[in-house]
Amino acid sequence: MYKVVLGSMLALAALTANAKIDSSSDGAATKVNLSGSFEEQRVAILKDLDGGKVYAEITPKERGEVKDALARIASALQAPSGVEGLSDEEKTRVFNDQQVINSILTRAGADSRLICTREKKVGTHRPTTQCLTVAERRRMTEAGQDLMRQQKIQLRGNN
Repeated sequence: MYKVVLGSMLALAALTANAKIDSSSDGAATKVNLSGSFEEQRVAILKDLDGGKVYAEITPKERGEVKDALARIASALQAPSGVEGLSDEEKTRVFNDQQVINSILTRAGADSRLICTREKKVGTHRPTTQCLTVAERRRMTEAGQDLMRQQKIQLRGNN
């Protein structure tokens, strides 16, 4: 989650900033290279996507969307003039790609969060630890509800 927020902030800063740093007392300014920061974030996100732990609950389709959006942003930032050289339309496209990435990774990161509970099984006093992701818990709940609905329909059909 931290990487997504940091990546968002860096990309947004890259889009909106006419970044200049006063490097001396005489007012000379040097430009900040934000594309290097984006590249570091892109590599980190791709590593997390391929690692399968941070974004374990992301679908292959969403994984492809994130990779495509990252590639489009990277190619837009490769222009020799950098962010300043992007037209308003190109900046809008980059911003929209950033939003796609943020929404997918934020949801996948939240769904991949591991929750552990200590439960006592019936017939024993020894508690056991059960760890499931948020998405696994949701799937189990939905599967249980579907099973109850099916049994209810079957009971109605037998009467």
